[in-house]
Amino acid sequence: MAAPRAQGNGPSNGSRRFMIGLLWFGAVATAAYWVVWFGIDRSWLATANTPAYFAFENAFPLSDGWMMVTAALGAVSLQRRRADALLWMLLAGSASLYLAGMDILFDLENGIYKSGDLANVAVELFINAGCLSGGAAIVAFAWKHRHYFMRLESRALGAARTEATDTQPGVAVG
Repeated sequence: MAAPRAQGNGPSNGSRRFMIGLLWFGAVATAAYWVVWFGIDRSWLATANTPAYFAFENAFPLSDGWMMVTAALGAVSLQRRRADALLWMLLAGSASLYLAGMDILFDLENGIYKSGDLANVAVELFINAGCLSGGAAIVAFAWKHRHYFMRLESRALGAARTEATDTQPGVAVG
C-alpha cells in the first residue's frame, strides 16, 4: 500500500489531469451553450417560453464568460504547474457555485423543473448539477493542494531573488 501523500506534495498526476479536463470541459461546454442559445436554436435549451425566463437567461453571458476565462486560465496554469493555478481555480470554482445557486433558485421559484419538455428539463438539471458539483470539486481540489501551489510561488520568488542578486548593477553579464 502506498504511503499517503504529504499535505504539500501536490496532486497526483491523475487527479491533476482530471482537474485540467474538468476546467476545460466547464469552459468549452459553457461556450457551446451560448453558441446554441444565441446562434443556433435556443428552444433546444429553453425550459420555459416567457419573457421573464428569457430575460433571466440573457443576463448570464457576462458572468458565464468570467467563469470560462477563469476556468481556462486555471487549466493552463495547472497544466504548467504554476502557482497562479490556485487563484484561477478558486475563482472558477466559486463562480460556478454562484451561478449554480442563481440558476437553481430561479428554477425552484419558477417551477422550471416541473414544466416544459422532459429533455430540456434534463439539460437544465445536468447544467445545475454540473455547475454545483464541478464548482465544489474545483474549490476542494484547489484548497486541498494550496500548500503545494504556495510552495511553487515561494520557489518562483526565491529564483527571482537569486537571479537579481547574481548580477550587480553596471556589470555586464555573459
